[in-house]
Amino acid sequence: MLRDITLGQYYPVDSPVHRLDPRTKILMTVGFVVAVFLVTELWGYLVVLAFLALAIYLSRLPIKMMLRSIRPLRILLIFTFVLNLFFGAGGRELLRWGFVVIRDEGLNNAVHFSLRLVFLVVGSSILTLTTAPVTLTDGIEKLASPLKRIGFPAHEMAMMMTIALRFIPTLTEEADKIMKAQTARGADFTSGNLKQRATAMIPLLVPLFVSAFRRAGDLAMAMEARCYHGGEGRTRLHVLKFGAADFSALAAVGLLIFLTVLQRRVM
Repeated sequence: MLRDITLGQYYPVDSPVHRLDPRTKILMTVGFVVAVFLVTELWGYLVVLAFLALAIYLSRLPIKMMLRSIRPLRILLIFTFVLNLFFGAGGRELLRWGFVVIRDEGLNNAVHFSLRLVFLVVGSSILTLTTAPVTLTDGIEKLASPLKRIGFPAHEMAMMMTIALRFIPTLTEEADKIMKAQTARGADFTSGNLKQRATAMIPLLVPLFVSAFRRAGDLAMAMEARCYHGGEGRTRLHVLKFGAADFSALAAVGLLIFLTVLQRRVM
């Protein structure tokens, strides 16, 4: 399951989405998130799904990889669906079985929140899968650069966010190795009640935290050895520039937001 986490990974391939300016992809992701939360009807999700399918097709990402990114969420998805389904108040009663009552409002909320969670994870994964960490840092810094006038550390913030995303797959792989090593030594992570499973995770979490702190220290020393001192006076090999494809992509996400706003007003 740990290897199914795609957030933070980069899938190197030549595609129209990979060639977009990182600022465009960040703004598109923000616009996509806004559109997802604006949807109130099921047909609105079909519009969002069509946009997402087009983005996956143009980015040339494997469908199996995108479906795999949802697998770690299956427990959370089931919990979210059941919680909204059985504890939704109000609306017309659809089914009653003893003390269990299912209402149409609860069913509607269960479907909406589950679909939103899936779309948000897949949409965010496309951003990291199609953007290299260094390029993503430049894009975040450029977008936050106007805040430098009020003393906001744009470069440092962008660097921290990118390093955090970059270390997600690294720590996931490290956790998978530790889990296999502990399993070979007789550790059991699957059986027992909730308390026993939580106790069994201690042999996994302790070495994982030790490894994370060691990697952080090595990274800090490497940056100091290269005389890293932040973004002041820093030059770039590749200067970010918006092109025709970037404006077309922003227009597409603008159209998506317009359609989601329209379905709210129509319905």
